[in-house]
Amino acid sequence: MTSNRAITGQVTYYYLHSPIAVSPRLRSIHRLQRIQAHMMSSHGEPEVLLDKVGRAGVITMNRPKVLNALNLTMIRQILPQLKKWENDAETDIVIIKGAGGKAFCAGGDIRAVTEAGKVGDSLAQDFFREEYTLNNTIGSFKKPYIAFIGGITMGGGVGLSVHGRFRVATEKTLFAMPETAIGLFPDVGGGYFLPRLQGKLGLFLALTGFRLKGRDVQRAGVATHFVDSVKIPDLENELVDFKSPSDAEVTKVLDSYQNQSSIDSDKPFVLDKHLHNIDRWAFLFFSLNSGFFVLSKMSPTSLKITYRQLQAGATLSLQEVLVMEYRLSQACMRGCDFYEGVRAVLVDKDQSPKWNPSTLEEVSEQSVDECFSSLGEKDLTL
Repeated sequence: MTSNRAITGQVTYYYLHSPIAVSPRLRSIHRLQRIQAHMMSSHGEPEVLLDKVGRAGVITMNRPKVLNALNLTMIRQILPQLKKWENDAETDIVIIKGAGGKAFCAGGDIRAVTEAGKVGDSLAQDFFREEYTLNNTIGSFKKPYIAFIGGITMGGGVGLSVHGRFRVATEKTLFAMPETAIGLFPDVGGGYFLPRLQGKLGLFLALTGFRLKGRDVQRAGVATHFVDSVKIPDLENELVDFKSPSDAEVTKVLDSYQNQSSIDSDKPFVLDKHLHNIDRWAFLFFSLNSGFFVLSKMSPTSLKITYRQLQAGATLSLQEVLVMEYRLSQACMRGCDFYEGVRAVLVDKDQSPKWNPSTLEEVSEQSVDECFSSLGEKDLTL
């Protein structure tokens, strides 16, 4: 039996080729067991580093070989430590960053979640429930929370950063929310921060998975600051020695480093000339109930869910959005497009998903409504 690994944006997915003829359900159970056993038996480097440096708590995503993909084990380490630091008189700020130089965090490592969803394993609930709880903790954190989002920052990595008070991009930053291409939706609070970007930019990013690079991540409002990557170590050294800094004091330091940055400072925002057209496009897209070629490979169900998600999220709190998104995550686990998207993009790599339904017109309003329905006692509680 041989194993292969595929990494694409939001998802890191491990899959197996077996010569034994078994049912798809049994194969999924075997895959899930092997993945979980691999995770439990791993004795390599810690997947996340939680250090105290000066007056700062420093979180380092430490899985550079898989672009620092976030898994449930890491979530269960970060969440209690954040709560401890929030109440620790000797900790004044928190910094989060990624190891390896290529990525802050490329997204949720949902290789096991995919298999768990197929067989009804509780991991399909636990991962999203605990990830969203962590997102909420970051969004309500009482002390300055500073994310250095150098490199790839997608999906779950966005959730670890965008809800914090400060997000520092560099020329190496690559941001995207590419979930509609694999039958999901821009979660981790995407329904909160995306509709709060200028005009319909957030909707455009959510539906298309369009990638923003470098200084454009700050210009779009996803990052609060832009600093040349060579200056990040100096910035971190200055921040860790801060004693009880106010938001204004942290802002002053970040502003000073941003003012020293020269990379791409003379280039206009990549979407500057298109913002008006994006606003008009977003209106026409669902007014006409049809998509342009750029969306032809996206899940029609995901597109409609995402459109409704951002409409609703524009007037909701972060907590309310995360409750809504947990309902949507479980709807995706019950459906078929997520598994088909993973197959097409990550397993067979034919890039030709067979969505069901296959067109926007076939996605009924009733089916979308059901995705947003309460889960009763199983709803996310924050």
